Amino acid sequence: MSLGDTLTENGAPPPANGNNLGLTTHPGGEELRAVQDVLSSEMGISTMLNRLKQSIASAKEFSLFLKRRALLEDEHAQGLRKLCRMSQDSIHRTEHRGGSFAKAYEDMMAIHERMAENGMQFSTSLMQMHEDLVELAAMAEKQRKGWKASGLAAEQRVVDMETAMRKSKAKYDSLAEEYERARTGDVGGAKGKVFGIRGPKSAEQHEQDLLRKVQTADQDYHGKVQTYANERGQLHNSIRPETVKALQDIVRECDSGMVLQMQKFASFNEKLLLSNGLSISPLKGQPGEARSLRECIAAIDNDRDLNEFLSAYHKNLPPKSAEPKYERNRVLDTQPPISPTGPPGQGSFQSMSQPMSQPPSMGRAGPGNYAESPTSPSGPPGHGYHGSVSMIPGAQRPGSQPQPERHERSFSIGSFTSRHNNPPPSQQPRNSLGPQQPVPGSRFNAPQSAFNSSQGSASGGPPQLGALPFQPAGQPPSHQQAQPPPQFPQQQQQQQQPPPQFQQQQQQQPPPPPHLQQQLGAPNSNPLLQNPSAPSQQGPGMPRPGYAAPPRQQTPPRNEPPARPVFRVTLSELYERDQLAVPMVVYQCIQAVDLYGLRVEGIYRLSGSLPNVNKLKAMFDHDSGSAALDFRNPENFFHDVNSVAGLLKQFFRDLPDPLLTREHYHSFIEAAKQEDETLRRDSLHAIINNLPDPNYATLRALTLHLHRVIENSSINRMSTQNLAIVFGPTLMGTDSNLADSGYQSKVVETILQNTYQIFDDD
Repeated sequence: MSLGDTLTENGAPPPANGNNLGLTTHPGGEELRAVQDVLSSEMGISTMLNRLKQSIASAKEFSLFLKRRALLEDEHAQGLRKLCRMSQDSIHRTEHRGGSFAKAYEDMMAIHERMAENGMQFSTSLMQMHEDLVELAAMAEKQRKGWKASGLAAEQRVVDMETAMRKSKAKYDSLAEEYERARTGDVGGAKGKVFGIRGPKSAEQHEQDLLRKVQTADQDYHGKVQTYANERGQLHNSIRPETVKALQDIVRECDSGMVLQMQKFASFNEKLLLSNGLSISPLKGQPGEARSLRECIAAIDNDRDLNEFLSAYHKNLPPKSAEPKYERNRVLDTQPPISPTGPPGQGSFQSMSQPMSQPPSMGRAGPGNYAESPTSPSGPPGHGYHGSVSMIPGAQRPGSQPQPERHERSFSIGSFTSRHNNPPPSQQPRNSLGPQQPVPGSRFNAPQSAFNSSQGSASGGPPQLGALPFQPAGQPPSHQQAQPPPQFPQQQQQQQQPPPQFQQQQQQQPPPPPHLQQQLGAPNSNPLLQNPSAPSQQGPGMPRPGYAAPPRQQTPPRNEPPARPVFRVTLSELYERDQLAVPMVVYQCIQAVDLYGLRVEGIYRLSGSLPNVNKLKAMFDHDSGSAALDFRNPENFFHDVNSVAGLLKQFFRDLPDPLLTREHYHSFIEAAKQEDETLRRDSLHAIINNLPDPNYATLRALTLHLHRVIENSSINRMSTQNLAIVFGPTLMGTDSNLADSGYQSKVVETILQNTYQIFDDD
């Protein structure tokens, strides 16, 4: 739609000069006479000059309005077009929807771009109108100045001549009156003589002087009257009418130009609104018409988009896995399982149905005790690892036939290699254990848990204890390929003795329940420390003696070097020595905070007692598997959970190589500098996957634990930002550049915010 298409109310195009707009009123005779009288009077020029000044001021004001409106429209149009392009670029990314929604969104942005183009054209037209009005006002003002100078100058000359004429007439009348008195002898009290410059004058001399003055004044007055009459006639007949007519033409031109621009402004507004309306809702029946905004939105099919999205992933479907099938091991058909019994804190011990001459390299449970997956390895012994290996004893498996209970105590490999003691399943509180212990060397994708397991702490193969009294002779495990060589009695006698660390662990077990204390024998009656060939003196259903209750607290010996140092030792060395993916001190501290510190305000921010922290640190350095370091009992950490939190932070600060390693320090800092949250998370995820296995396992356990702390932030006041500030330098190293402290906190904050995107929560 163009400006030429605009029609007036009666269907005719508007006049070009702006005249005869609307209803034209013709002035009557009286009004015309009044106008003519004003214009022909001496105030005609000044009145027209004032009227022209008003027209110029109005034109300037309207041009200023057009300029500001043009700037606003241009800013709006530019912003709208920029917004549309940014939104179109963003909607094409993979994180947004596709299908009919994307098509409708593109059409909607195209409509807005057309509206932006209309706005820019409207702004350009308004700016051109502004320039035209400014030029018109400048020209009118210039002409006004010229006519003002000529017209008012002529008016002023006539006024000045009239004033001079009046003065000449007054002088002429005064001299004539004085001459009349001298001629008639009425001197007004004079004695007949008039004093002059050269002496007194007679009456005749005085009369002649006055006569000459009167004649001179008469000539001057007559000349001024003629000059005034000529100038006044020229002003009335030519100068004033010409000036008034010129000023009238300038006023009409200025007013007509401004009205024309106002007409164009109205037409452009109509064109803008009509163009936007046709962009939003085009007319029907036109060839190649675009869809309206309502039709674009109505074309969105959510169900079809969802189905297309899901069907696109059909090619990525993994192969179907076989249905799980239970296969009963033949060992269960020949030997009933031994029900696990034992004192609390010892863990549930599994009966071993294979010979004790099995090599110590076997790291899995025997087929008679556990159902083992062919693909997943068992975790480190003594930490409750069960990956995809079922740790349920054969007597407790679903579908297995009930077996008679036998109360002989048997030990799994975890009892010898683990430095940690777990309570029996019946006494283990819910969610009482610490973080999960993933298997080193893998990325821990299989479900692993050490918190809610219902089995004991052992997950390794059978120990090398020799033939126990309750085991059938000559029945090797089904997975053993070669029969071990026969052993002499001396070998068996030596083999039945447990390792020294197990003997120490036995002496540090917590006391048994009261109903078992009467049934326990002397400390030296443990069948594991006796000849296995000797007959058992205990009847079925009775626990074997040899249980020794440890003291409540254990104080490390003074002035002695750490026996098995934990602090200031690298995670790799701890793993190689203890075979625990997560160090025991980290495990116990996380367990204590989970049990007693999640609802403590300022946990990990407030410092505990330094003497308590130092005492616990020394105890861990001497024997991290001591029963006195079982933090499920708050007495073992002096009922001060803040000391436990301080001990955990001290462990990470004392690491020779930080948890996030110096090797990957700069990679973590560069990833934290990423502005995009998704890119920053993915970059950190990739770096974390490259960490050593002990570091990865410890970081995973700590992150899941801190996420549980954040879940209680409404009570403990420890938000993600607060924990990130506390653990940033702790996990990345305190000897780094101070300028990186903010990025260190950003690394930990991003990891905590994306806990379940980076680590599995199972």
